[in-house]
Amino acid sequence: MLSRVADALYWMARNGERTENNAHILQVQLVKMLEESGRESVNYQDWQTVIDICGSKSAYEDDYGNLRVRKAVDYIGFSNRNPNALTNTLSYVRENARMTRDVIPNELWEVWNDLYLHSQSKGPHTEFSFQDIHSFLQHIKTTSMTSTGIIDSMMSRDLPYHFMKIGQWLERAEKTALIMKVMLQKAKFSDCQSFSEYDGQFALRLVNGYQDYSKKFRLKDPALILQFLISDRTFPRSIYYCIEHVKEVIWKIESEKVAHYSWRMYAALDELIASVEAVCVQQLSFEELEMFIADILNQCIEFGKIFSTTYYLIEADASR
Repeated sequence: MLSRVADALYWMARNGERTENNAHILQVQLVKMLEESGRESVNYQDWQTVIDICGSKSAYEDDYGNLRVRKAVDYIGFSNRNPNALTNTLSYVRENARMTRDVIPNELWEVWNDLYLHSQSKGPHTEFSFQDIHSFLQHIKTTSMTSTGIIDSMMSRDLPYHFMKIGQWLERAEKTALIMKVMLQKAKFSDCQSFSEYDGQFALRLVNGYQDYSKKFRLKDPALILQFLISDRTFPRSIYYCIEHVKEVIWKIESEKVAHYSWRMYAALDELIASVEAVCVQQLSFEELEMFIADILNQCIEFGKIFSTTYYLIEADASR
């Protein structure tokens, strides 16, 4: 498989996952805002958190000034200045799908192209009602789930499939680590200066893990929630689960061998897996936990670079 094809498949998967994740995060915050109307200070802090997860608070302030809900929605959903805005990541998915139409199922191209055309057919985004926004976010989530079903049910388990799955799992691991990093930073400057039960439940909702966590644990202990997001072996958005699956797929690509060109990639993976396996959140101070999560996120990003170098991919992610 040509490197440019592998690159397009990898980034199509990553940006597809990023589009779904950011749509879910925005939808969670909009619903939460309605449920907690009257608690303006809490909503303000939560919007700052969501903006930093889906973009950059400083970049938002440069473009929009003071925080306003409609401006925040526009920044996360539609801003040309935010490379992680939904319409931008969707455009990246569609372009990479177009480049690989002879490799992917026709149905995969059709669902992403349909969503892209739908997103381009609307008028000025600042005139959207919240009902319009909700409908758009739901359309994204439906398309993403349909896409996953098409990939898993119609694609042979060969190189194109493997590169797409690596992109998906690595993007998930980074997003979970990023959510924890941003929320720990927020907690650091809060009144209680600690990661609270409220923060933990918010983090669970942002990664779509509240229901799964609640089935496994009765306690809403913040440390237990962070441990769950880092090292749970069955939750599909925990860092451990994602990285372990990345390693399994690479093992298949490399025919269960370590070559002279791939040893750095394996070493980076093993170090990352060992870190998340060994950590005990309850034994760490707040400062140590903050440093640990930041290091895990950096390791994920560094592995992505090593992976791209190993397989001669083009490092073309505009959001990094």
